[in-house]
Amino acid sequence: MKTSNLHTVEKIGGTSMSQYLAVRDNIMFNEQLKNPYQRVFVVSAYAGITNLLLEHKKTAEPGVYGRFASAEEDQSWVEAFTAVRNRMLEINQELFGDGALKDKADKFISRRLEDAERALTDLNNLCQHGHFEIGDHLLKVREMLASLGEAHSAWNLAHLLQKEGINAVFVDLTGWDIDKAVDMDELIKEKFWSLDLSECLPIATGYCHSAKGLMATFDRGYSEMTFSRIAVLTRAKEAIIHKEYHLSSADPKMVGLDKVVPIGLTNYDVADQLANLGMEAIHPRAAKGLRQSEISLRVKNTFEPNHKGTLITSTYVSDKPKVEIVAGRENVYAFELFDQDMMGQVNRFDTQILELINELKIQMVSKDVTANSITHYLSCNLKKAKRLQTLLEKQFPEAEVNVRKVCIVSAIGSDMQEAGMLAKAVKAIAEQGISIQALHQSMRQVDIQFVLDESHFETATVALHQHLVEQENEAGH
Repeated sequence: MKTSNLHTVEKIGGTSMSQYLAVRDNIMFNEQLKNPYQRVFVVSAYAGITNLLLEHKKTAEPGVYGRFASAEEDQSWVEAFTAVRNRMLEINQELFGDGALKDKADKFISRRLEDAERALTDLNNLCQHGHFEIGDHLLKVREMLASLGEAHSAWNLAHLLQKEGINAVFVDLTGWDIDKAVDMDELIKEKFWSLDLSECLPIATGYCHSAKGLMATFDRGYSEMTFSRIAVLTRAKEAIIHKEYHLSSADPKMVGLDKVVPIGLTNYDVADQLANLGMEAIHPRAAKGLRQSEISLRVKNTFEPNHKGTLITSTYVSDKPKVEIVAGRENVYAFELFDQDMMGQVNRFDTQILELINELKIQMVSKDVTANSITHYLSCNLKKAKRLQTLLEKQFPEAEVNVRKVCIVSAIGSDMQEAGMLAKAVKAIAEQGISIQALHQSMRQVDIQFVLDESHFETATVALHQHLVEQENEAGH
């Protein structure tokens, strides 16, 4: 690949991708740029498309994959597939209008959809026989379906930019037409080696084929892993993520747009803490590659192109101890297992509990340990929570298992080693009349976590932001 290592690798999120004019005017033709080249773009599927292909990210409403996997009704996944096709063609109509390019776009994605639908039909028929289990093939099905969304958006963006006079190149990393499984890094190198970044603008699919399967490890975070590996392998000078909002000191919808501020500068420790709370700036495993290669990550707001956004580095530490962001997580279940015989055998109990948690693929947010009890704070839906409770009661018949719905609200910063900061945070919560169920602060001093009743999520977030961010900013001025 011809590059002077002065290029950036940039990812565009699904919400931004759904607003082409903003992408064109604010990202591609940003007046601050001398030319549109020396950049690589990795794109997500259009907003809502991956939900239709897999399942809704927040509500878990099944899409094509969810219906195919449950196989309760043979035809329900076909109906879901029709909904995907209709929505994709509708997007093409919105972007291209009528004409030859729209017909070409329709033909490209329709061919992919037909191939995928045929594969699902054949697999469904095959698994009617007792020798074949559909569960053995579901991960491959999930990978195949996910790739359709990014192939659609990347092809479209490349051709829309060509229409604008940019030498954009569609880089298909989905592995759709390759005849053998290859390593992810090998495929990226193969696709990029002949490109001259001073003369072309690659538009790469956010999904990348991998012999091991990308979604087995990263699931819906797969596009960030693709983005990270491209940045690392092409030795980018900076990685940039374009989102529909700034990486701010709190959720502006909750705290108020006039109250929050862009973080500006932070480090990968803070990014990891945010990911643990479900507010990913970037997937932790994707961040790891950038961090090890000493590539900084910039998070920008698509709709404020002249703002520098927030720069995340491996070395940054704030010039004075402070809270940079207040974030949290709802829909958390606290699983407390109490057993008088646990004393001195905590590790044995914990190992067995973690095996059950991993078996159900539930994410752990935090954990408490006392002499005779272990409490795991888990992010999952009600169905999995009930399943885990049943398994725990069966595995530990002598123990008392208590499950309750909670929320976690956290104050996070690159350096929070200041005497009195914990007391100030506790005071902010207590003044609202909120009872703290658990409190965590690690020796690394990058976050303080409050476990609260689920009903106090918004109130606690607003209170912490007011006391730890807004008042500190006012004092600083």
